[in-house]
Amino acid sequence: MNSVQGLLAASVISIQNSCFIYPACQNCFSRLILDARRFNCLKCGCTGEAKDASYRYRLSLKIADTNDLFDITVFGSCLDPFFGVTAENLQRYIQDFNQLSGETNTESTARALVQAVETCFIGKRFIFGV
Repeated sequence: MNSVQGLLAASVISIQNSCFIYPACQNCFSRLILDARRFNCLKCGCTGEAKDASYRYRLSLKIADTNDLFDITVFGSCLDPFFGVTAENLQRYIQDFNQLSGETNTESTARALVQAVETCFIGKRFIFGV
């Protein structure tokens, strides 16, 4: 479903998820199952080393136009300009930050990222291809 059927101008009301990056299969973009050493795609059977896993953006939003509320999910590299980096690089920055700072409670890093995303998106108007 890569073709745009229409455009919708709407404002972001809320962010529906707190995890904006997910390990994604390079073949089918499904969420990978990761353990300490390996990854596995349940959809297409792709496997590999966990360190080689790719990451994608997945941002679920509640949006409103003048008449209706909608729940939408935005995937992939179209979010790169908003985050300023690819999902792959953001994941690496988060891991490096947690390692260098000795952060054992990764929840505080996740909360800071959620607050930043809320500040950047909530109340802003965008044109969504649906």
